[in-house]
Amino acid sequence: MSKHPVVHIEFPSKDPKKNSKFYEDLFDWKISVFEELNYAMFDAGEGSPGGGFPPEEDFNKIDRVLVYIQSDDIEADLKKAESLGGKSVLGKTEIPGQGWFAVLQDPEGNTFALYTSATPAS
Repeated sequence: MSKHPVVHIEFPSKDPKKNSKFYEDLFDWKISVFEELNYAMFDAGEGSPGGGFPPEEDFNKIDRVLVYIQSDDIEADLKKAESLGGKSVLGKTEIPGQGWFAVLQDPEGNTFALYTSATPAS
């Protein structure tokens, strides 16, 4: 059985660049801004999964932190989640040059995401 570690955390933001500055100043996180994607990423340091500040969308509202869990097979994990009472919110979606993700909810409505890297570690 493969492990499913937390690999990425997102703080949805009305203004990702401005909101990421708050966390940079508060915690001294290293921030990388990707203007073309309206997205900022953070590196919280050794031992932390890191994450980002995406613009708000239907599946990631401002009041929700979105946790990404590593998946070796997103389709299989989505199918299993649905068989256990979960619900797919956004099917497998490509992040060009990075990998794929999907968003789902547990039976109580908590939203989380799955992620598969385009370049998995050997």
